[in-house]
Amino acid sequence: MVLAGLLSVLVGARAGEVVSPRRLIEVVDISGPVVSPDGTRVAFRTEQASIDRNTYDSVWYVQDMEGDAPARRIGEGGPPLRTSAGLTLPAMAAWSPDGRWIYYRAFMDGRIDVWRANADGSGAKPVTQDLADVRDFSVSADGRSLVYSVGATREEVIAAEQAEYERGIRVDRSVPIGQGALFRSGNVEGRLATQRLDYLGDGFARVPLLSEVPDRWKAIDLVEWTARDAVPAEIPSPGPVAPSLSRDASGPWRSAYDPARGRIAVLTRIGEQGNLVQKPDVELSAVLEEGGGRVRCQADACAGKPISDVQWGVGSDEVIFTVTDPAEGLAQSIFRWNVGSGEVVPVVRAQGLLNGGQRYGVADTGCGRSLVALACVASDANRPPRLERVDLETGERRVLFDPNASLHAAVSLATPVRLLRWKDAAGRQFTGQFFAAQRADDKPPPLFIAYYYCPGFLRSGFGGEWPLATLAEKGISSLCVNYPPFRFDALERFNEGLAAVKSAVEMLASAGEIDPARVGMGELSFGTEITMWTAFNSDLLKAASITGAVLSRSMYLHGTLKGEEFVSRAKRIWQLGPPDETADQWKRIGLEFNVDKVSAPVLMQIPEQEYLWLLDSAVPLMLEQKADLYVFPHAPHFKFQPRHLLAANERNVDWFRFWLQDYEDPAPEKRQQYLGWRNMKARAVDRDGHEPVEGGSSLSSNPVLRHHEGQ
Repeated sequence: MVLAGLLSVLVGARAGEVVSPRRLIEVVDISGPVVSPDGTRVAFRTEQASIDRNTYDSVWYVQDMEGDAPARRIGEGGPPLRTSAGLTLPAMAAWSPDGRWIYYRAFMDGRIDVWRANADGSGAKPVTQDLADVRDFSVSADGRSLVYSVGATREEVIAAEQAEYERGIRVDRSVPIGQGALFRSGNVEGRLATQRLDYLGDGFARVPLLSEVPDRWKAIDLVEWTARDAVPAEIPSPGPVAPSLSRDASGPWRSAYDPARGRIAVLTRIGEQGNLVQKPDVELSAVLEEGGGRVRCQADACAGKPISDVQWGVGSDEVIFTVTDPAEGLAQSIFRWNVGSGEVVPVVRAQGLLNGGQRYGVADTGCGRSLVALACVASDANRPPRLERVDLETGERRVLFDPNASLHAAVSLATPVRLLRWKDAAGRQFTGQFFAAQRADDKPPPLFIAYYYCPGFLRSGFGGEWPLATLAEKGISSLCVNYPPFRFDALERFNEGLAAVKSAVEMLASAGEIDPARVGMGELSFGTEITMWTAFNSDLLKAASITGAVLSRSMYLHGTLKGEEFVSRAKRIWQLGPPDETADQWKRIGLEFNVDKVSAPVLMQIPEQEYLWLLDSAVPLMLEQKADLYVFPHAPHFKFQPRHLLAANERNVDWFRFWLQDYEDPAPEKRQQYLGWRNMKARAVDRDGHEPVEGGSSLSSNPVLRHHEGQ
């Protein structure tokens, strides 16, 4: 009956409404599972976009670990806190020792406080009400006090911003001069704020003004509700970093601390690095309590495996570690390693992610842990996130909370996904997730390729702007390709990406699954680089779409102001120095030097913080009517405003349907969009030696340019 009902919904829905970009953007994400001290309950947070209100809602829940009762909604979390790149920070909560309360940071009413929610769902309230936003917090072992840290007050930050506005902003190496504006141009904790470059970060990561103000720690008595300055003994340490393991060992890559017994589990990158950015293998070891020495995991399940995460089991001698297997499309498996006996026991093997809810490389909190079970966020290529209980002894999986069940049913029925494995001419192995298009006839469908990273539920590619399931539902097959280990040599790295794309097209075309004459491509960041490299080094693409900049002379110039960190990075990653000193390499890999080789039209949907760096190549392409450029105000590297994402997703669908299917959406509000694209298509025909359409070569009559001039 359930299947019949779902089928009737699919049959009765208008085309394009089964797996729409809106549904994919408004998926419910789950993160931060943490198990109660007695092991019977798990707290976690949901996060969901609201396109109508152009914001996000997050909610904290408590769920019985046995799943015998529905999850209890215990408190609002406000809009999620984010990195300067636009990615959600991991949700983190702390239980009170008696299991009555949950403590968490929340952005509510324009401020970041620590909130306390009753675990029975009877209410929540702020614990801190500081003049400054809370940076970190900790609950004492007896549950009687809470310590928290703050920096500059909100009023001090706003005053510093206004003072700069009135006196002028002095440009130095900390100012992000490559973005559209310098005054309150970044979306920070729900308001437009002035930013600076983060010297502790990589590349162009940003921090708010006055973020350098040191932590000030304060304490609140949770019985008497009195506040005071914290004493040094109350300030939590960040947790010990693994000590020097040996003279010939690399430093720890990741580690986990066992506070009960002072032990540290360590992941270390090992092996011959060669041209790779990271050493190829991972060693798992543990530094035992004082005098206990160090042990290595030597079982077959550890040796040579791509171990990606590690944590200690509750009250045991076992280290729980996760393997993320590139050969299986980044599917994850969980194991238990007993540091005393050396035995390794497999717990569970998933088809996708099984972790604390992160998919973007931000530090993951890991699965919640009890003595007997894990509470993990599971997500697969065609199945959205849900919370699962995993038995540590048997590996049995049980769904505890699934807010995306209807979307899962729609994606599974409308656009089935399968993992592909293939090799290029050099024998290099690649993997990707393939969404086969719904066919209207016997002709092979077009293909869209997203090249970058494909973990978990593939809502809209890694960059969040290419709705793979929607494209497949509209008749365009979609393939998300996982990049291989990152190499220092730019030419080798780019050509490896091109080889992956070319061999995938050949494989699917030879099987009659796609039309190789109608291939589109797009992605963010490194995916943008590979998309444009493919565009000017092959004739594979009929259309392309990018978000973000590639390294250009303007980016290099701006980066040199930051100093040696950027200059050395450019030399190391792209083999680029000043343009007059490394001219040959600039000509080989610089998009601005190769715009004449780009024949595929390019849709550019760029965040305001990066668009200036793209103009070196975007303007020449626009003048040749090879590109259509949109800039999203205040947007960082990853767009996150729901309406920005909806606009970018829907325009990408329109773009690839126009170029790969000769289809135009009849919606009246899109008439001007298609007028510009038709003119681009006519100009492309003109470049091939055919008669131009009237006015097609006139810059003053070009509707694309008129649009960008605001006429």
